[in-house]
Amino acid sequence: MEEGTSNSPSDICSTDRDYDVLQWDAREECEVRQILDRIADKWSLLVIALLEKRTLRFTELKRNIDGISQRMLTTTLRHLERDGIIERTVYPVVPPKVDYALTPLGCTLHETIRSLVLWTEQNQADIIAARQRYDMRAADGM
Repeated sequence: MEEGTSNSPSDICSTDRDYDVLQWDAREECEVRQILDRIADKWSLLVIALLEKRTLRFTELKRNIDGISQRMLTTTLRHLERDGIIERTVYPVVPPKVDYALTPLGCTLHETIRSLVLWTEQNQADIIAARQRYDMRAADGM
Protein backbone atom coordinates (compact mmCIF):
# COMPACT_ATOMS: atom_id res chain seq x y z
CA MET A 1 0.00 0.00 0.00
CA GLU A 2 1.29 3.46 -0.89
CA GLU A 3 2.51 5.68 1.94
CA GLY A 4 -0.26 7.99 3.12
CA THR A 5 -2.98 5.69 1.80
CA SER A 6 -5.79 5.01 4.23
CA ASN A 7 -6.66 1.44 5.22
CA SER A 8 -10.32 2.41 5.63
CA PRO A 9 -12.92 1.62 2.98
CA SER A 10 -12.75 4.14 0.16
CA ASP A 11 -16.43 4.07 -0.72
CA ILE A 12 -18.01 5.11 2.57
CA CYS A 13 -19.84 8.07 0.98
CA SER A 14 -20.84 6.50 -2.30
CA THR A 15 -23.63 4.04 -2.96
CA ASP A 16 -22.91 3.94 -6.69
CA ARG A 17 -20.49 1.08 -7.29
CA ASP A 18 -20.07 2.02 -10.98
CA TYR A 19 -18.81 5.52 -10.18
CA ASP A 20 -15.28 6.03 -11.49
CA VAL A 21 -13.36 8.77 -9.71
CA LEU A 22 -10.78 8.68 -12.50
CA GLN A 23 -13.30 10.35 -14.78
CA TRP A 24 -12.15 13.56 -13.04
CA ASP A 25 -8.57 12.87 -14.04
CA ALA A 26 -6.53 16.02 -14.47
CA ARG A 27 -4.93 14.88 -17.71
CA GLU A 28 -5.11 17.56 -20.35
CA GLU A 29 -7.22 15.46 -22.74
CA CYS A 30 -9.84 14.53 -20.11
CA GLU A 31 -13.16 16.02 -21.28
CA VAL A 32 -14.91 15.65 -17.92
CA ARG A 33 -12.18 17.62 -16.17
CA GLN A 34 -12.22 20.31 -18.87
CA ILE A 35 -16.00 20.71 -18.62
CA LEU A 36 -15.92 20.82 -14.81
CA ASP A 37 -13.14 23.40 -14.88
CA ARG A 38 -15.21 25.54 -17.22
CA ILE A 39 -18.61 25.43 -15.53
CA ALA A 40 -17.39 25.41 -11.94
CA ASP A 41 -15.31 28.58 -12.00
CA LYS A 42 -16.67 31.50 -10.03
CA TRP A 43 -17.51 33.70 -13.03
CA SER A 44 -19.42 30.96 -14.87
CA LEU A 45 -21.43 30.11 -11.77
CA LEU A 46 -22.41 33.75 -11.33
CA VAL A 47 -23.38 34.19 -14.99
CA ILE A 48 -25.49 31.02 -14.91
CA ALA A 49 -27.19 32.11 -11.68
CA LEU A 50 -28.00 35.56 -13.06
CA LEU A 51 -29.37 34.20 -16.33
CA GLU A 52 -31.67 31.80 -14.50
CA LYS A 53 -34.14 34.59 -13.83
CA ARG A 54 -34.16 36.29 -17.22
CA THR A 55 -32.31 37.19 -20.40
CA LEU A 56 -29.66 39.85 -19.83
CA ARG A 57 -27.47 42.12 -21.90
CA PHE A 58 -23.70 42.25 -21.50
CA THR A 59 -23.78 45.53 -19.58
CA GLU A 60 -26.41 44.16 -17.18
CA LEU A 61 -24.27 41.10 -16.49
CA LYS A 62 -21.17 43.24 -15.94
CA ARG A 63 -23.04 45.55 -13.58
CA ASN A 64 -24.32 42.62 -11.52
CA ILE A 65 -21.04 40.70 -11.21
CA ASP A 66 -18.81 42.56 -8.81
CA GLY A 67 -15.13 42.48 -9.75
CA ILE A 68 -15.36 40.93 -13.22
CA SER A 69 -13.48 42.69 -16.01
CA GLN A 70 -14.97 43.23 -19.43
CA ARG A 71 -12.39 40.86 -20.91
CA MET A 72 -13.13 38.09 -18.37
CA LEU A 73 -16.89 38.42 -18.87
CA THR A 74 -16.43 38.21 -22.64
CA THR A 75 -14.25 35.11 -22.29
CA THR A 76 -16.68 33.47 -19.84
CA LEU A 77 -19.67 34.13 -22.09
CA ARG A 78 -17.86 32.74 -25.14
CA HIS A 79 -16.90 29.56 -23.28
CA LEU A 80 -20.42 29.03 -21.95
CA GLU A 81 -21.87 29.63 -25.41
CA ARG A 82 -19.39 27.17 -26.97
CA ASP A 83 -20.39 24.54 -24.39
CA GLY A 84 -24.10 25.04 -25.13
CA ILE A 85 -24.90 26.46 -21.67
CA ILE A 86 -25.98 29.90 -22.88
CA GLU A 87 -27.19 31.33 -26.16
CA ARG A 88 -26.29 34.69 -27.60
CA THR A 89 -28.84 36.58 -29.69
CA VAL A 90 -27.69 39.51 -31.81
CA TYR A 91 -30.32 41.97 -33.02
CA PRO A 92 -29.66 43.88 -36.26
CA VAL A 93 -30.08 47.38 -34.79
CA VAL A 94 -27.81 50.35 -34.27
CA PRO A 95 -26.24 50.28 -31.79
CA PRO A 96 -26.04 46.49 -31.77
CA LYS A 97 -28.14 44.75 -29.14
CA VAL A 98 -26.97 41.40 -27.79
CA ASP A 99 -28.88 39.27 -25.28
CA TYR A 100 -27.70 36.26 -23.33
CA ALA A 101 -29.97 33.50 -22.03
CA LEU A 102 -29.65 30.02 -20.60
CA THR A 103 -30.25 27.16 -23.01
CA PRO A 104 -32.31 24.15 -21.89
CA LEU A 105 -28.99 22.47 -21.07
CA GLY A 106 -27.98 25.53 -19.03
CA CYS A 107 -31.26 25.34 -17.12
CA THR A 108 -30.50 21.77 -16.05
CA LEU A 109 -27.06 22.90 -14.90
CA HIS A 110 -28.62 25.71 -12.89
CA GLU A 111 -30.75 23.14 -11.04
CA THR A 112 -27.54 21.37 -10.01
CA ILE A 113 -25.91 24.64 -8.94
CA ARG A 114 -28.98 25.50 -6.88
CA SER A 115 -28.64 22.14 -5.07
CA LEU A 116 -24.99 22.88 -4.33
CA VAL A 117 -25.82 26.33 -2.95
CA LEU A 118 -28.61 24.85 -0.82
CA TRP A 119 -26.23 22.19 0.55
CA THR A 120 -23.70 24.93 1.36
CA GLU A 121 -26.29 27.03 3.17
CA GLN A 122 -27.52 24.02 5.17
CA ASN A 123 -24.01 22.96 6.18
CA GLN A 124 -22.17 26.25 6.55
CA ALA A 125 -22.23 26.16 10.39
CA ASP A 126 -20.64 22.68 10.38
CA ILE A 127 -18.03 23.80 7.85
CA ILE A 128 -17.17 26.92 9.87
CA ALA A 129 -16.85 24.80 13.03
CA ALA A 130 -14.58 22.31 11.21
CA ARG A 131 -12.41 25.17 9.93
CA GLN A 132 -12.09 26.56 13.46
CA ARG A 133 -11.10 23.14 14.86
CA TYR A 134 -8.55 22.71 12.08
CA ASP A 135 -7.11 26.20 12.58
CA MET A 136 -6.79 25.60 16.34
CA ARG A 137 -4.93 22.30 15.70
CA ALA A 138 -2.70 24.02 13.14
CA ALA A 139 -1.92 26.83 15.59
CA ASP A 140 -0.98 24.22 18.22
CA GLY A 141 1.41 22.57 15.78
CA MET A 142 -0.93 19.64 15.08
